[in-house]
Amino acid sequence: MMNTAILERQAASGGIARRSALILAALAAVAALALFGGARYGFMLAIGLGFGIALEGLRFGFAGPWRAMIVRREPAGILAQLLAIALVSIVAIPAISSHPGELTGAQAPIGFAMVGGAFVFGAAMQVVMGCGSGTLVNAGSGNPIGLLALPFFAIGSFFGAYGLIWWTNLGALPILTLRGTSGLAVTLVLLGLVAATVFFLGKRGSRSLPRRYIIAALVLAALAIANLLVAGQPWGVVYGLGLWVAKGVNGMGFDLTQSAFYAAPGSITRVKESLLTDYTSLTDIGLIAGAFGVAAWRQGGLSQKLPSYPARAWAATIIAGFLLGYSSRLAFGCNVGAFFSGISTGSLHGWVWFAAAFAGAYLGIWLRPRLGLEARA
Repeated sequence: MMNTAILERQAASGGIARRSALILAALAAVAALALFGGARYGFMLAIGLGFGIALEGLRFGFAGPWRAMIVRREPAGILAQLLAIALVSIVAIPAISSHPGELTGAQAPIGFAMVGGAFVFGAAMQVVMGCGSGTLVNAGSGNPIGLLALPFFAIGSFFGAYGLIWWTNLGALPILTLRGTSGLAVTLVLLGLVAATVFFLGKRGSRSLPRRYIIAALVLAALAIANLLVAGQPWGVVYGLGLWVAKGVNGMGFDLTQSAFYAAPGSITRVKESLLTDYTSLTDIGLIAGAFGVAAWRQGGLSQKLPSYPARAWAATIIAGFLLGYSSRLAFGCNVGAFFSGISTGSLHGWVWFAAAFAGAYLGIWLRPRLGLEARA
């Protein structure tokens, strides 16, 4: 009995020390970046940490709720996503309209490549059970599938960006945006219609929002608004991952100017500058670190065992990871950059992305057991 009590006190003491170290490390990283890089960059890292902590800490994401609706007709997760988007749009659409030189939306053209890319992304994210932010969070929390998929996601993002201009030249509409008060009204009506549809299609007894989903929606909305106001651009994920690979390739002496995308002045500048001055990279790093912090905070949170999947499942994870990165560049974003930020800043491509990616999710759910990633029903 005495030995048990001593062990329990030692474990509690070790837990307090570990958690204190995690808090101090996060504060030190934010403070150091703010001091040596600039306050805005420190704020962006803090926002990224907030995203990672919220998503992992509240067990909230994008891929899982879509699967829950498709497989079990449980709409709560999607309703929470729509709530968060609505809250952001109430601030973002008017702010962008009144400050066009300071704030930009996640605006992109609707085209063949965009629609196809969104469909493929929707399928691939269900295969690995993680979208852009989800893959970062899964990797940060020690999930083996996320850890394997992430580097191939980044490689795919690089190659998708490398050939992006060729793909968009296949045909695309001009950028279509909902602006001002009328644009906000249309966005809120559309979100309400989608929410009502999801609600009524949902199974009875699963339509109410759990408390943690409401908290997640409020926190994500607040962080996304902060991201827009601090960076002058919406929350995004995919660009930063491709940039990491581009910097590596450039450092090895490859000429990136052969790509119309990377030959653009803005792209060249970002490739040559530090990652710690790129807003999307900072939020991506924060996402990973925040998820790691939550997993390390939990007792045994980082002790996930390696799943006993067949070889085809691991190969599928690699391929799906690459496709996540490649297709999201063609689609001008993932669930964050296109769906969440696109709709909340008034870009019509976000709505088309949502429809195409949701259709692709059906394929991914069908493929997952056939690839050995889960047992067949």
